[in-house]
Amino acid sequence: MSEPPVAAAPERRGHRLVTAIQRRSVALLMFAALLNYMDRSALAIANPLIRADLHLSIAQMGVLLSALLWTYALAQLPIGALLDRVRPRLSLGVGLAFWSAAQACGGLVSGFGQFVAARSMLGLGEAPMFPTAAAVVRDWFPLHKRSGATGVWNSAPALAQAIAPPILTLLMTALGWRAMFVTLGLAGFCLSAIWVFAYRDRRRHVARRSQAAPVAVWSAWSQLFRQRITWGLMAGNFGVIYVLWLYSTWLPSYLEIARGLNIHKAGLLSAVPFAFGMVGSIGAGMLTDRMGRPGAPAIRVQKAIVSISLVGMGLFTFAAAQAGTTGAAITDISAALFFDGAATGIAWAMVSTIAPPNLVGALGGIQNFAGYLGGALAPMVTGFAVQATGSFTLALGIGATIAFASAASYVLMVPRSPKMAEQLA
Repeated sequence: MSEPPVAAAPERRGHRLVTAIQRRSVALLMFAALLNYMDRSALAIANPLIRADLHLSIAQMGVLLSALLWTYALAQLPIGALLDRVRPRLSLGVGLAFWSAAQACGGLVSGFGQFVAARSMLGLGEAPMFPTAAAVVRDWFPLHKRSGATGVWNSAPALAQAIAPPILTLLMTALGWRAMFVTLGLAGFCLSAIWVFAYRDRRRHVARRSQAAPVAVWSAWSQLFRQRITWGLMAGNFGVIYVLWLYSTWLPSYLEIARGLNIHKAGLLSAVPFAFGMVGSIGAGMLTDRMGRPGAPAIRVQKAIVSISLVGMGLFTFAAAQAGTTGAAITDISAALFFDGAATGIAWAMVSTIAPPNLVGALGGIQNFAGYLGGALAPMVTGFAVQATGSFTLALGIGATIAFASAASYVLMVPRSPKMAEQLA
């Protein structure tokens, strides 16, 4: 009986090592994204207590709720470009520590101005999270497995929004809102240390430097804005994040105002649609990888799924505006967020598919900048629409229209052939 080649055993060991790094990396990214959205949710959960304790008006609380989104969006452009010059181990490790310090400071503030500053710094610290995650997937996963990996870590925000209300309310009830902020900050410091200790940068792990991507230059970053595909990703992600933050900021109030539910029941029912968002993210990633194959242009499958998902978001958001019962509304919103989770995950997978290795962070930051302009506008536009009309019908209709327009941007501006994507190199 012949023995296997001598090189087979080292090759198998190398494959097992890479597989272990892949699983560890995705798990760590998922925990980081989970904490990211738990930190974002803390202010909304503690809203009544903070307003009473710091004597804030409704208008001041509105400014406070949006402070994170504006700095987060504006930081995406410079941070995204910087991330291609800094390895993920450092970028996410420092980002986690920075945003955790800002979160902890939120529990120590004594007034409105200090709280706005703390929330603004939280948005700045969180800016590297998603572009870094896209870079990690690009570094460690082959093309035909990136959508599935992205779908897993990207499911964490939906999971966080489903579990944050009961967990943070329990923590706040037991310790107070200030201690809740500090505790979340301490958890972030611990996770930052774990990331730095456990994650391995691809460029250090690979023996030959020739296999590492060249360092990006600033001129390459500016060239991205000359590509039609970049503007397609920006316009598409604008709608994805707009609809997400429409529901993230207004769903409990919608259930209270439009459906007449009490605060407790509205909070519990609000968790249901976001659980569907988690399923959508994981399911779309797995489906995309299954439909693709090694050597095939993955962008074709990704483009089709994200476009279909945006159409689904629009249809079910429009249906929610017309729903006659609370049960029908929850069903429609759950379906809309299922498709939103699918679209979000595939949008990030497209970044790691389209961009050259040395421009993943830059393209991811640009896409996320446009997305969070939509995220920052959604609660404001919704608030004005509800105030002007006395109902959520117009606000949901606007969200549905934006979703349809974003689907069209993917269809018309994102190519099916990866050859056009190579122009970014």
